[in-house]
Amino acid sequence: MWVNTKEIPNNGIDDDSNGFKDDYYGWDWVNNDNDPMDDHGHGTHTVGTIAAVGNNGIGVVGVNWTSKIMALKFLNAGGSGDIANGIKALQYAADMGAKVSNNSWGGFGPDVALDDAIKYAHDKGMVTVVAAANSSIDALDFSPASADYTVTVAASDSNDLKASFSNWGE
Repeated sequence: MWVNTKEIPNNGIDDDSNGFKDDYYGWDWVNNDNDPMDDHGHGTHTVGTIAAVGNNGIGVVGVNWTSKIMALKFLNAGGSGDIANGIKALQYAADMGAKVSNNSWGGFGPDVALDDAIKYAHDKGMVTVVAAANSSIDALDFSPASADYTVTVAASDSNDLKASFSNWGE
């Protein structure tokens, strides 16, 4: 796990003056606290695909065993959340030095503020990877999949073809 080394955990002080008290392990915009534990499960599943350590006889193997995961939460236990908090999470990640951001969430239609946040992250050197989504439509109708400065990823099936449910596009 990534840790904010400029923060002293559980002392009730914003040691690094970034506006978040005790954000040693990240931040939770749902409950506005420093406990970003995933209570929905999708984030944990995705992180395992990305960074689960291999050759340990436990569970799955990720694609990069040495990744550090910054825990940021803006979706609630039901998988819903406020896009404004998603934007704050992207900005936090970029400001805290994240190199890659995984985003398997989104909604229909364009969102200028989200597009601006993705450009902000890009300008700070962060690659933003987003889900094309699962509505079997052109990803240009889905945000953040339609945003410039993203790597948009569709789903494939066991034959390495586009999954029937996956959004698609350029």
